[in-house]
Amino acid sequence: MQALIESDVRAAIGNATDAELEQLSLPVRFFVTEWAHLDAFAWRDPRIPSRGYLVTEVDGDPAGVVLRAAERTGSHHRAAICSLCHTQQPGDQVVLFSARRAGAAGERGDSVGTYICADLACQDTVRLGRPAAPSEVQPSAHELERIEGLARRTRAFVADVLQGA
Repeated sequence: MQALIESDVRAAIGNATDAELEQLSLPVRFFVTEWAHLDAFAWRDPRIPSRGYLVTEVDGDPAGVVLRAAERTGSHHRAAICSLCHTQQPGDQVVLFSARRAGAAGERGDSVGTYICADLACQDTVRLGRPAAPSEVQPSAHELERIEGLARRTRAFVADVLQGA
């Protein structure tokens, strides 16, 4: 992913209202992010816990969406799977996030929802592989498939939300 600055992020979020863009606050880790190793950047708003943001590249350009988290209703006794990273987690660590569609559809109230890791740390989760042996410097084929799958599903979700903008 190309390196972004705050103004790039604000310009990329295609389903946000002016008020949401004004309220947007970036996490501290944004300023020390190694962009070359990411396919997307996502975070929960530290000031508005029910709000999250997801920024990726669609057709080579930054594109992002504002997400709304539903109240957690999952049980830690049951498993749930994130729709983006396909990681199985306790049910209370996967949350339904919805994103208002961009453009006229969003103004009518249309939205798209999917289950995502509650902390929006999918980029980190898929990269948490087994410790490499001393002779291994490259991720395994399975890890690469997980990373590519996450990137593909993230781009598709964001493109779906922004369709018609």
